[in-house]
Amino acid sequence: MIELGKKQTLTVVKTVDFGVYLAEKDDKEGKDSVLLPAKQVPAGTKAGDELTVFIYKDSKDRLIATTREPMLQVGQTAVLKVSQVTRIGAFLNWGLEKDLLLPYHEQTTRMQEGKDVLVALYIDKSQRLCATMKVYHYLSTRTPYVVGDQVKGRVYEISGNFGVFVAVDDKYSALIPAREAAGKYRPGEILDLRVTEVKEDGKMNVTDRQKAYLQIEEDAESVLSVIDEFAGVLPFDDKASPEVIKREFGLSKNAFKRAIGHLLKEGKIEIKERRIYKK
Repeated sequence: MIELGKKQTLTVVKTVDFGVYLAEKDDKEGKDSVLLPAKQVPAGTKAGDELTVFIYKDSKDRLIATTREPMLQVGQTAVLKVSQVTRIGAFLNWGLEKDLLLPYHEQTTRMQEGKDVLVALYIDKSQRLCATMKVYHYLSTRTPYVVGDQVKGRVYEISGNFGVFVAVDDKYSALIPAREAAGKYRPGEILDLRVTEVKEDGKMNVTDRQKAYLQIEEDAESVLSVIDEFAGVLPFDDKASPEVIKREFGLSKNAFKRAIGHLLKEGKIEIKERRIYKK
């Protein structure tokens, strides 16, 4: 069976002026054949030859073969560049003559021409090849990484309940848990991360925070800079609500309390009347 969206090795069953027809080896009569246009037919090709091609659809929605190399196949992910934004969606350059459609309902952030986006390739209900930015189910769980490894990951979705979903190497499934997610994140942003857990199913938990003894120093400096913005007097102490702390510092309450404790120990701040003063 000739499969849409995949590379296949097919046999030349018929030669015509405008190309050659290809079919599976057992389909001698070419009942289920596909055209490879003449401009892509290798010189000297004849009936019975085998060619490796990619199957997609032309502008008239007909199956067609190409010897050009697409950047991804059905079920795979890749980073593609936006070539055009239209009223029906964005079109992506994926290495073929006809650009790939990323429909509006499959976008998770606003598109701009020239922007790089992580997408997966799928077949829609109309049997057309389309891209989606909702890549969670397409990412690999066969990670080569272990706890402690430093990796790079691209943010592709942000959830208030679960955390920040990340594609490590644009390929492997990972999550910054909500309790670890500090600061603001943007879809498409590439982060330096550390693997904190590899689960039985192969999915990873990662963090963009440093190891505790290094992170406290960084958090403490961040807290001091915010106190400066409040003219040296923070109008609440370390008993403030987690929501207020997250809003003002991008830190969890525990991380904030550790930073405050560190600053108190170093004599850089003092707490009185439920306020924090910079010394």
